[in-house]
Amino acid sequence: MPGSAGVPTEAAPACDPARALHHVQRPVPALHPVVIHAMVAVATGTRDDLRGDMSGDGWSRRRFVGVLAAGAGAATLPACDDSPAPTPPTAPAAPEASGSPSREARRPSGPHPLYLGTYTSVDGGGKGIGLATYDTATGRIVGTGTLGGVGDPSYLAIHPDRRTLYAVNEREDGAVTAVRLSDRKILGSRSTGGAAPCHLSVHPGGRWLLSAGYGSGDVAVHPIEPTGALGERTDLVRHSRPAPGPGQQGPHAHQIITSPDGGHVLAVDLGTDTVYTYRLDDRAGTLQEVAQARTRPGAGPRHLTFHPGGRFAYLANEVDNTVAVCAYDPASGRVSVGEPQSTGTGPGTSYPAQVLVTANGRYAYLANRGHNSLTRYAVEAEGAKLRLLDTVAVGGDFPRQIAFSPEGTLLFAANQKSGTVTVFRVDERSGALRRAGEPFPSPVAVCALPL
Repeated sequence: MPGSAGVPTEAAPACDPARALHHVQRPVPALHPVVIHAMVAVATGTRDDLRGDMSGDGWSRRRFVGVLAAGAGAATLPACDDSPAPTPPTAPAAPEASGSPSREARRPSGPHPLYLGTYTSVDGGGKGIGLATYDTATGRIVGTGTLGGVGDPSYLAIHPDRRTLYAVNEREDGAVTAVRLSDRKILGSRSTGGAAPCHLSVHPGGRWLLSAGYGSGDVAVHPIEPTGALGERTDLVRHSRPAPGPGQQGPHAHQIITSPDGGHVLAVDLGTDTVYTYRLDDRAGTLQEVAQARTRPGAGPRHLTFHPGGRFAYLANEVDNTVAVCAYDPASGRVSVGEPQSTGTGPGTSYPAQVLVTANGRYAYLANRGHNSLTRYAVEAEGAKLRLLDTVAVGGDFPRQIAFSPEGTLLFAANQKSGTVTVFRVDERSGALRRAGEPFPSPVAVCALPL
């Protein structure tokens, strides 16, 4: 519902919305037989087997959408790596691809690095991690090449020292890969022990890499060596309880982050309708569960983003098309999920993807993939309430992920089906968004990481 909403004491009524898959109205070359079957299932309404778990040959809801995106006319970046590697700017804190902007001083305009995630194993997909630069004043993006040798790098994160880039390899045999940015050398990959890892983040201390496996519903921990390379996995925790929510056949870990106070690790699971809280043993690299927070059944939580104050966070619920304000207790790590509220996109689901919050804590933005829009909220009561202001067309198809530039003056949207990245200027006072330039072509764009 539009208007203000805060943190309730009781859960909202149960809901079991149908989970639909959006088709692309352009030709899709060389479709995989599983995809053809899936398209028939969607058209005939017999799509229950498309929701949730991985199928027998490793195809999932996520991969099905990715293949459809390939048929939307994905463009190619300039060919690989004759251009020099850009030097990442030095900063006290490193944003992950989905993070909020830092409070660092404004940098001069000019080219700054932009890294782009994609799927390499679908028709029309990318050839690796996309390399580009952007201008902080104009928002203009210029492609500089592709870093090959990294399979299905659908999500990216940077080390706090900004010397190493990490990517998931979202495949049935999941892995994570480290890349040294000074010379773009691939430092190696490590198995996550699970399937289809779709999100990763670096623990603030810089010693541990955390990843979430969507296909297998688990979270993994890898040590980070002084060189930035990854060691063998130190822990793997499967979300075996509670039971999967309506329409789900198993757990689907979608995100793993560290709380702003650094005391807890939180994992969001779409399949079990649960946010899990862990303590990370900083010596052993192991996770101990300390709390669970349930959404209403069938909400399908996808991504959690903290307010800068650290006591509240905002949960994007993919399946039931809502967003919820959550209270966070730093002492216990407990999360209390608030009442679901409107995305401003009308009836049905628009597959809310992710929330961003401005560094001043005054505005929040939600990416809506079905509606192809960004919802703007005013943040009130020191983070405890969201008030819906408006929605803005994203200028692309299926905004899978959004990210701020480090200063927070630009917002980047990776549009999966149109194969584009759109850029907006962010008004610090009003939170209003204004398009900056034309969409940048990037094949099956599923992640944009500006540095």
